[in-house]
Amino acid sequence: MTIGKIHSIETMGLVDGPGIRVVVFMQGCALRCVYCHNPDTWNDNEGTEYTPQELVKKIARFKNYFKSSGGGVTFSGGDPLRQPEFLLEALKLCKEEGINTCLDTSGVGRGNYDEILKYTDLVLYDVKHLSEEGYKDITGMSINESKIFLEACERAGTKLWIRQVVVPGKTDSEEYILKLKEFIETLHNVEKVELLPYHLLGINKYETLGIKYRLDGVPSMDKDRCKELYELLK
Repeated sequence: MTIGKIHSIETMGLVDGPGIRVVVFMQGCALRCVYCHNPDTWNDNEGTEYTPQELVKKIARFKNYFKSSGGGVTFSGGDPLRQPEFLLEALKLCKEEGINTCLDTSGVGRGNYDEILKYTDLVLYDVKHLSEEGYKDITGMSINESKIFLEACERAGTKLWIRQVVVPGKTDSEEYILKLKEFIETLHNVEKVELLPYHLLGINKYETLGIKYRLDGVPSMDKDRCKELYELLK
């Protein structure tokens, strides 16, 4: 029996895809992003255990909200692709229930992407950085695995929402945003682009977990400046 590790479940998500959504925060992430606000999801071995059937039964309770708002379920994390067998089974069951499915992911998982995407209606793809050097600086990992996942999305024709966290001194220059525009233009099926201003929420989690916060002293990103940068993408 496939068992998944779930960090938490939010039942009225409004910013994690279209409509009202149940957001399933799955445990485990390979990346160690300098601005991560969920470091408590990093560990693969923590979280509450569910079978796919148990989880989807819980999700299905909110189908009336889905129907009225065009919503569904978003698998987030951590990164849902870190539990591919469990994710695939849960996605299949969601489709049997007629539930719209979305993945919020950086694209760094454990493979089987082509099969997973057969049951995925939308991917919220988190761009960390466009260069190998910048990506490693922000995440501690190579950019290669995320490229493999994006190639799978291209093969599947999966709808994409592109998300970029704008961090002062790292991804907030006009030069970088114009490169982001060029990158987005190479992709197919991009429906939406979001620039998310870096914020200081979640820093207290690092203190609780005894983890050094590597952006200590970096101010939150100015929201008005983010709007100006967004104009460059149009």
